[in-house]
Amino acid sequence: MKSYQLKFKQVLPISLTAAWDFFSSPANLAKITPDDMEFIVTSEESEGKMYPGMLITYKVSPLFGVHLNWMTEITQVEPEKYFIDEQRFGPFKFWHHQHHFKAIEGGVEMTDILTYGLPLGILGRMAHEMLVKNKIKAIFTFREKKVIELFG
Repeated sequence: MKSYQLKFKQVLPISLTAAWDFFSSPANLAKITPDDMEFIVTSEESEGKMYPGMLITYKVSPLFGVHLNWMTEITQVEPEKYFIDEQRFGPFKFWHHQHHFKAIEGGVEMTDILTYGLPLGILGRMAHEMLVKNKIKAIFTFREKKVIELFG
């Protein structure tokens, strides 16, 4: 399986605690996801704080209006430093998403490191080049703009 890695950084003029409180709440994920993805968190405990072993379920329409169920598990949490989510079932063959937070002068630096793989061998590699890579980048570009809108 071929794997891919994308890295995104953003600086926000808010405290580390405010950033952590927002991004570590699964309920807020829908607020920073493009509307066309029809992203809905379906887990009952999505309002609470995350913890290692927490399973989060979603409904999502990533491409062409196809609706999918997706489940991720929060595998590691170090409060106000990082958390990691991994796909348990969903559209990817492999999904490992690190969310890092660091206090800096005037705010917080957030870094996302996403490592993923697609199913279907060569067809998955072709889909990555033609669709998936650009879709993921567009999602993070939207997220960056939305977070600026929310926090300045």
